[in-house]
Amino acid sequence: MERKVSRICFASEPDIIHFLQIAWERTLASGFVITLTDGQSAWTGTVSESEISQEADDMAMEKEKYVDELRKVLISGGGPADAYKFDFSKESCHFSFEKNLKDVSFRLGSFNLERVASPAEVIRKLICDCLDTIAENQAKNEHLQKENERLLRDWNDIQGRFEKCVSAKEALETDLYKRFILVLNEKKAKIRSLHKLLNEVQEPERNIQREREATTCSEMTADRDAVYDESTDEESENLPDPSVLAPESTCGRGGGRIFSSLHAGCGAQCSALCHDCEITT
Repeated sequence: MERKVSRICFASEPDIIHFLQIAWERTLASGFVITLTDGQSAWTGTVSESEISQEADDMAMEKEKYVDELRKVLISGGGPADAYKFDFSKESCHFSFEKNLKDVSFRLGSFNLERVASPAEVIRKLICDCLDTIAENQAKNEHLQKENERLLRDWNDIQGRFEKCVSAKEALETDLYKRFILVLNEKKAKIRSLHKLLNEVQEPERNIQREREATTCSEMTADRDAVYDESTDEESENLPDPSVLAPESTCGRGGGRIFSSLHAGCGAQCSALCHDCEITT
């Protein structure tokens, strides 16, 4: 069973400190036990799950939300000291608590308690529960402290390893970079050597090619000149003699008609035979 002890003050007796203990088995919604004492007298009561549901219905709240409000006011401390107000009537043994919202307050719950016949036993048990809680919390604190120290040592060890890994990585990168520079320079030198060798091999071929092109161009030029000269000679041979541009001929049949063998329209020499007579040029 879980227990929670807190100090509260009542509105009717603000100067007197009371101790309130809430104990529950599984969850607060399944019911809990209230124990109240002022150091001399003690009161106790059991709140069932049905009573919690009834209080939630009276407040027109969902049960989960109402249980959350109960947890805040009875277990978690409720935040500011003036957020909640407690009241208790020793005559009727009626315990109630309210929530303050600015200038408005509304009742969260009220339960009837019973006076304990032997309060010393209840107070003794309450003190023992407080001491057990303190010892349990102290043991948890020591365990957490040891765990924190272990985690701190592990963190320092991991940090040291990480720094070593970073240093090794940087050294490896530097070494690889130096090797890469050496290999790159060797490749560049080899490429330059190959380019030089290739140029030396290709230079004679280019010279031969240029000579062939020059020879071919010379031959083509000579051929063109020869063709041009031949065509010029043929034209000069085909030109008519100026002394016979207008020859005279006597027709054997036509009684002395004279024809010119040169056509003025085309400028070419005609050596065709006339139907009436034959004219030779």
